[in-house]
Amino acid sequence: MVHVNKLRKTIERLEVKCKNAEAGCSVTYPLAYRKRHQDSCPFELITCPSEGCSAQVLRGALAEHQQHCHQGGQHCPLGCGAMLGTTELAHYNCYLKLREAWSERQERSQMLLHRLLRRVRRVHRASSLIRRQLAQLSHILEDDSMRVADVLPEGSVGAHVWEAQGQDALEIEG
Repeated sequence: MVHVNKLRKTIERLEVKCKNAEAGCSVTYPLAYRKRHQDSCPFELITCPSEGCSAQVLRGALAEHQQHCHQGGQHCPLGCGAMLGTTELAHYNCYLKLREAWSERQERSQMLLHRLLRRVRRVHRASSLIRRQLAQLSHILEDDSMRVADVLPEGSVGAHVWEAQGQDALEIEG
């Protein structure tokens, strides 16, 4: 039994060429790694995995074949994982693309909202300033009316003239 194990280990360490050497593979490896290499060898002939396509292609050329394979589908080029036929691919709206467009619009909306809020604040400040100035002018006019009323006795000719001129002036300004 001991000789068998030693013999097996010796055989597993033997260096062998890849079975695809004639196709161009120049890799040599210990016999124990044969399966591992064959499962990844770019010169291994495999069947196209696309449904409906039975083409035999080298593993290293599979990606290029799938780009032009008319039988089977292709994975979405944006990476969402969807398998698409050739006709679907031209009209496919990938959710990743839609999400990106939505995010861009969302950012633009936020920017416009902030601009609008700044303008509303400016208009509010300006209208508050105008209201304060109007209130001050109103107080000044009331004070002037009170002074005039105090200076001119009620019912005098000057008071009637003053009131008439003041009303005309207000009507002209208005």
